[in-house]
Amino acid sequence: MSGLLAWSAVTALASTHPIGQLSPQSWAVGAVLATGAALLPDLDHPGSTISRTFGALSSGLSAGINALSSFVYRTTRLKRDSKRDGGHRGLTHTLVFAMFSAVFTAAVIQNSQKWALPVLMFVFAGLAVRGIMNDWCPKQDALLITVVSAGITWAMIAWTSQTDASAAACGIAVGIGCFAHYVGDAITEQGCPILWPIPIFGKTWYPVAPPKIMRMKTGGVVEMAIVGPIVTVLSIWLGLAALQGTGALPFLDWVDLLPI
Repeated sequence: MSGLLAWSAVTALASTHPIGQLSPQSWAVGAVLATGAALLPDLDHPGSTISRTFGALSSGLSAGINALSSFVYRTTRLKRDSKRDGGHRGLTHTLVFAMFSAVFTAAVIQNSQKWALPVLMFVFAGLAVRGIMNDWCPKQDALLITVVSAGITWAMIAWTSQTDASAAACGIAVGIGCFAHYVGDAITEQGCPILWPIPIFGKTWYPVAPPKIMRMKTGGVVEMAIVGPIVTVLSIWLGLAALQGTGALPFLDWVDLLPI
């Protein structure tokens, strides 16, 4: 939900910027892309839930990304960097990767929206569903997620068929989703090497994080019982506020969902 929260916050608060003046259809496409992109960085971990989103296909891709990330880590680490494998929380957990993903998404959609947008929607919808329904039917989850992702993609494409999606907005959505993931990882015990390859305190893979007292354990009580519900509530509120700004919720015109 972190990707949806970040996308909703940006589009709701940037009302004077083009990204805050999207059509309802373009906003919804961006919401799906951002929600899925918030899980994208964890494809570097072959053992993660996300890596089995599409069965053997995503598992193989995850293994390849893990190997590349490990190679880049070993090649670019300095003496002060920890002597770890570097496959997980490596290359895909950097702003470099977020910017690459954003530019790649925008370029592909700009050059071939007819086929590229449905494919990307399908992939990111799958990641979003996998993340939200983390423990849903684990024995057959790949098949079910594929079917649900195809359904979401079909519905979105049918709804937006008369409106060209903004390639730039789609790219920004993916970048926002990745960044939301980094923020979430940064407040955990391990931190996140967001600023690679900039050397900080003698480390190119410096784990950006707040003071230890402000960090939480991944999957711990604080994340599941406090942070998770707060993120969900904020996502719904800001999502509705952003949609109100697009004019998609005329029945809520009597109340200002974002009175600032």
